[in-house]
Amino acid sequence: MTKTLAALGVSVLALAAAAPAAAQDWQGPYLGGFTGYVAPAQQDDETILFDTNLDGSFGDTVRTTAGADAFSPGFCGGNPRGNNAAAGCSEDDDGAGEVGLRAGYDLQFGSWVVGGVADLGLTNVEDAVTGFSTTPASYTFEREIKGMAAARLRVGYAMGRYLPYVTAGYALADVEDTYVSSNVANSFTPVRRDTDADGYQLGAGIETRLTDSVTVGIEYLYSDLEAGDPTVVRTGQGSAPATNPFLLVNAAGTDQIRSSDQIELHAFRLTAAVRF
Repeated sequence: MTKTLAALGVSVLALAAAAPAAAQDWQGPYLGGFTGYVAPAQQDDETILFDTNLDGSFGDTVRTTAGADAFSPGFCGGNPRGNNAAAGCSEDDDGAGEVGLRAGYDLQFGSWVVGGVADLGLTNVEDAVTGFSTTPASYTFEREIKGMAAARLRVGYAMGRYLPYVTAGYALADVEDTYVSSNVANSFTPVRRDTDADGYQLGAGIETRLTDSVTVGIEYLYSDLEAGDPTVVRTGQGSAPATNPFLLVNAAGTDQIRSSDQIELHAFRLTAAVRF
């Protein structure tokens, strides 16, 4: 996918180079769209944290009746290939496609162009972390970014029909958290939850005119977001005996969360707009 976008980007610039020269007037409103590819930054050190006494403080160790660490097999990024650590996890950094709309307004001061842009995109980027217990069993938190809205400032320098620029601003993502486990003895609540994550975006790009009113371009954006409220999963008794590791400290169960609320994304886009 990345190679395809790169090839398309080269084609866009080649087409622009063949187009007739246009005036350097970038001032005014524009409306357009984008398509591209979004990939999550892999967090190899992410784990699952536990609160065994339900005091709201995470970082406890879930232990067996013998005092051993029930999660000694460890953790991995991605979805499990089986119910044991030896099976490992699938990679979760493949990313997904993205499509959206954008609108903005530019002011021009000589060759300098300063403006604002807002965009709204749809995607389905997934990111997961899995823990393995000695039972054996797997426990997975999966996060899906379903869409993102952003408002950014951008500053560019007009060079003929080209406008290279840098951009930065605020981003808000629609996030769905899902929890699944191969453990069929305990109960797990909740198992799905919608929330938001917000933060900032930084990036750069270049636009070029195909005609006086039509522009195309390529753009890179880095998003650093943080989930507002972490998804907490209460591991209850279910059909498990009282000697179950999740019940030994507190008979009501054990709470679980992901160790990181941070979401980092890399987006590569092709853009197009009509200027008025």
